[in-house]
Amino acid sequence: MDTSELIKTLAADTRRTSIPLPAMWWGAFAMAVSIAAVVFFATIGLRPDITAAAGTVRFLFKFLVTFTLVASAFACVRTLSRPGVPSHSAIACLTGAPVLIVLAVIAELLVLPSNSWSATMIGTNSTVCLTHILLIGVGPLAVLLLALRHGAPSRPVLAGAVAGLLAGGIAATFYAAQCNNDSPLFVAVWYTLAIAGLAALGAVGARRLARW
Repeated sequence: MDTSELIKTLAADTRRTSIPLPAMWWGAFAMAVSIAAVVFFATIGLRPDITAAAGTVRFLFKFLVTFTLVASAFACVRTLSRPGVPSHSAIACLTGAPVLIVLAVIAELLVLPSNSWSATMIGTNSTVCLTHILLIGVGPLAVLLLALRHGAPSRPVLAGAVAGLLAGGIAATFYAAQCNNDSPLFVAVWYTLAIAGLAALGAVGARRLARW
C-alpha cells in the first residue's frame, strides 16, 4: 500500500460516521439555507417592489449569478471534502459565476456613459450590502465548516474557502431579493467583496476545524 492509499484508509477509519458523506452534505446544505432564510426574514425581508422587479432582466440576472455560484461551490466543496482529490480539477467548475458577472459588467460599461461608472458602482447601499451578506452568511458557514469535519480534506484551507464561497452564494441569493440595486457593476464589486470575506473566514476556520 502506497502512502496516498494509507492516508485515504486512515482518513476513512478516523472520520467514518453513521451518515454517508453525500447525505451529510445535503443535510448540511439544507440547514445552511434554512438558517440563512431565518436570518434574512428576521432582519430585512423582501424588497417592497419585488413583484415588479421580478419582471426585469437585471433583477433576475443577479439570481442567475448567485445560483450558479451556489451550485458550483456546493459541488466543489463536496469533492474537496474527500482526501486525495486534485484541487485544480475540483475548482475548475467555479469559473461559471465570475464569467457571467464579467460579461454583464462589460455589457453595462458599453451602454453607460463613462462619467456615471463610479456612481453606478458605489450605489446607495454598498455598506448595507456588505453588512447583510456577511450577517446572513455566517450561520451557514458555521454549518458547512462542521460538515467539513466529517470529511477528510487534503487541503482544508482551500476546502474552507470554497465553503465560504458557498455560504456567500447562499447569503447573496437571499440578499438579492431585498437589494434595490440591480446593476451588474454594483453586484460585481460589493457582492464579491462580501462573499470574499466569507471565503476568508472559511479558510481560517477550516484551518482549525477541518485539519486531520
